[in-house]
Amino acid sequence: MNLDKLQNIETLYFNSNDIARVLSISYKSAQVTASRYVKEKRLVRLKRDFYLLPQKLKRISEDEWFAIANVLQTPSYISLTSALSYYNLSTQQTRGSVESIGLQRTISFKAANIEFNYNKVKKIFYSGFTRKENFFIASPAKALADAVYLTAIGKYNADFDAIDLEKFNKAEIDEILKTTNRAAQNLWQNLTKNYGL
Repeated sequence: MNLDKLQNIETLYFNSNDIARVLSISYKSAQVTASRYVKEKRLVRLKRDFYLLPQKLKRISEDEWFAIANVLQTPSYISLTSALSYYNLSTQQTRGSVESIGLQRTISFKAANIEFNYNKVKKIFYSGFTRKENFFIASPAKALADAVYLTAIGKYNADFDAIDLEKFNKAEIDEILKTTNRAAQNLWQNLTKNYGL
């Protein structure tokens, strides 16, 4: 059966080219097959021509969700509370959602019961991230700076009480926020006063 052959795809997610290769069919036929399997709930569509097998959903790790988030909108990196929680710098959890910074557009959508949230920033502020094994994630300082900046401009609502601000270097955040605006810099100064940093 064709579905059994798809179980042999080793990657977490795949596209119509992979289906065509594994089933030895044309690309067009692979698209039709994928569409039919999605309707029959034998495949999960994460976005156009981007699928995974339903049985893999139960075993997907946080790192794998992060890798998927990077691919659903490119370029992007994991940030904000998702990154701060990953580094154990926030008591706030983002189970059921992944927060990212991107260059294309601000958008939220649900796929496979996970909410993927992307916040667009200007290219000058798109920095401060590193590659882990299979995904890009903000450094702790950049994740906090992203939260400060987006909260200051009304695009995010960071819970600063949940963040262990004492573990951050004030001067490092100051430097990152130089590329933003006065509102973000003022919010950060107020936070450092309020939390005695």
